[in-house]
Amino acid sequence: MKGQAHAFLKALEALVENGGLPVNVKVMLEGEEEIGSPNLGAFIAKNKAKLQCDVVLNADGGIMRPDQPSLVNGLRGLAYFELWIYGPKQDLHSGSFGGSVHNPAQVLCELIAGMHDANGHITLPGFYDKVRQMPAEERRSLAHATDEEWRAMAGVPQLHGEKGFTTAERLGARPTLEINGIVSGFTGEGAKTVLPAKAMAKISMRLVPYQDDNEIESQLRTYLEKHAPPTVRWELKKFVSGPAVLVRQDTDGVRAAFKALEKTFGVKPLFKLEGGSVPVVSMIQAHLGVDSIIMGFGLPDDNLHSPNEKLHLPNYYRGIEAYIRFFDAIAET
Repeated sequence: MKGQAHAFLKALEALVENGGLPVNVKVMLEGEEEIGSPNLGAFIAKNKAKLQCDVVLNADGGIMRPDQPSLVNGLRGLAYFELWIYGPKQDLHSGSFGGSVHNPAQVLCELIAGMHDANGHITLPGFYDKVRQMPAEERRSLAHATDEEWRAMAGVPQLHGEKGFTTAERLGARPTLEINGIVSGFTGEGAKTVLPAKAMAKISMRLVPYQDDNEIESQLRTYLEKHAPPTVRWELKKFVSGPAVLVRQDTDGVRAAFKALEKTFGVKPLFKLEGGSVPVVSMIQAHLGVDSIIMGFGLPDDNLHSPNEKLHLPNYYRGIEAYIRFFDAIAET
């Protein structure tokens, strides 16, 4: 689903065909964002001279509602793992061996369940030590989406999350630990009474500013060393990680984006903390020393990473207009 990038390219096309670009523009497209951009950091580091710039505009963002534009001033980071629990050398007959051999699937489920307490807090040792505390003004600015709207979009009977925080705060300003998938034993049609030899879970953590994405692995290993029973063997694989990002709000680029959005939508945009991760933002910040203006037009119900992913067509066209106005506004600075 590349609708937002396409809106940006159509804006460039319109400018080129109607008087020319008011500023110099370099365009970089990459196709690995949804797997953590494993090759992008090295590419940026190798091409620092070619990519040097004053302003970065990133089209991979979202707004709260079709009529309410926003700018993203923070992104959560990511740490992604695969946890394996090994028991017997092969699947066993659950009648013959059940009750005498520790079931890896049960061990995995108990370990996963223990990663949160009854209040929704993550129990990995030291996990919250560096978590950023939100200023009061920022907490007030996040109070714009209702729980009922979010519950309806998620399609759940009731929302759930870390005690002591609003839904909006849990989505962008607090870290999470989620189970993305579990596999073990017999999962085909019908019945097969096995005691599985192994079990696996995919685990992702969304990190907030100041958490060290490399320290998270150590914290998870410490938890497993303490809680995994001696009746099994475990293995932890790390796939991708990246830090969270905070974006300054007092730059010429942000002011240009604010002006463009207000002119296009007819209302002032809001700043928001985004729950997802966009690795290129932190990579550009680290290698080029430039903050990104995250200005996109996706909606919370666009089915990201799911079947029937979409882009709301009125926002596609407003996006083209807003990008054109952004280039005019940034040229004025």
